[in-house]
Amino acid sequence: MRLIARLDIKNDYVIKGVSLEGLRKVGNPFQLAKKYYNEGIDELIFIDQVASLYKRNNLFNLIEYSSKEVFVPLTLGGGIRNNKDIELAIKSGADKVSINTAAIEDKKFLKKAVKNFGSSTIISYIETKKIEDKWMIYKNAGRDNVNIELIEWIKFVQDNGCGEIVLTSIDFEGRQNGFDIELINKVYNSIKVPIIISGGCSSEKDVLYLRNNFKNASVAIASCLHYNKINIKNLKKKIDKNLYT
Repeated sequence: MRLIARLDIKNDYVIKGVSLEGLRKVGNPFQLAKKYYNEGIDELIFIDQVASLYKRNNLFNLIEYSSKEVFVPLTLGGGIRNNKDIELAIKSGADKVSINTAAIEDKKFLKKAVKNFGSSTIISYIETKKIEDKWMIYKNAGRDNVNIELIEWIKFVQDNGCGEIVLTSIDFEGRQNGFDIELINKVYNSIKVPIIISGGCSSEKDVLYLRNNFKNASVAIASCLHYNKINIKNLKKKIDKNLYT
């Protein structure tokens, strides 16, 4: 299992909210990236939370600075709209890019991106929310329901060659009440590529539960790291020793 620090960014600050709303500042992204790297994080995901909404991407410089001092895989997400954005992200030091809104708005984009940059570079970033008895896909940082069911979209992104999926539960995101296990159970057998679970982590126990029950899953952690509820080194020791609690 990989432990991944998720840094949601708006206007040069790491921010955090509940269900992707009510965002508040929690720190400097470069400083937090270095902190988590020094504590032993396996990967980092930088997400520009307003890039798709405002059709921009402001994180290329941050990726460039971070790549010079943080030597783990870096993923850039938010506002990746075309091959030029992907190329610039990679030149800036990103190992991977995560794509959500652009893939929804242009159904051919994902396949073209995989063809040009390889499946290992292209992550499908999925935001989903339960509406009655169905999980629906959202774009623009959880603002807009696009009327596509989750299972249908997972099939689409896998058929188009994405190498990895980040699955974010909007309902659980930022609440620190545990992961959305109902959601994970719903889709787990449909996912054939590595999956990163995001949204809801409250403690080491949540991470260890995922490790023990979903063998192909890794975890993206935000609030628990920002508010010092999880110590990366201690958690990795428990994972290495196969501890359950």
